[in-house]
Amino acid sequence: MAGYLDHYGAGEERREKTIKRLVLTAVVVVIAAGVLFLIFKNYRQERQVNRFFGMLSRQDYQAAYALWGCTAANPCRDYQFAEFMKDWGPQSEHADAKSFHITKTRSCGSGVIVTVDSGKGANQQEDKLWVQRDDLTIGFSPLPGCPAGQ
Repeated sequence: MAGYLDHYGAGEERREKTIKRLVLTAVVVVIAAGVLFLIFKNYRQERQVNRFFGMLSRQDYQAAYALWGCTAANPCRDYQFAEFMKDWGPQSEHADAKSFHITKTRSCGSGVIVTVDSGKGANQQEDKLWVQRDDLTIGFSPLPGCPAGQ
């Protein structure tokens, strides 16, 4: 025979378990969101650099030049197509665009500094490219790294 006080506090225990589950779920969701944010924060800029190297490997230099915000019709004043070809063309030190891979990205103000590595053993070369956040134009990084506090 069950007494009047046998179920006393059972509702309180369920409420505590529910609150603990909700708090634990919220903590897990916040941690997962933080990790995903850190992983995908510069995804668009990394993808743009990969597109650039893909165009170079297909020798589509005009399209690659356009990613720098420059076209044959409207070349960049300070970076003519001839200079671009010296830096990125088939006779340049960057001729094997397939060997390049992204090693690091760092948000810096209005853009992202993307560090790419040639991966060629003894001739290994590291370049820093700047990708503007708003329009995804590419350029050489004006800084070797992001200043402290940015």
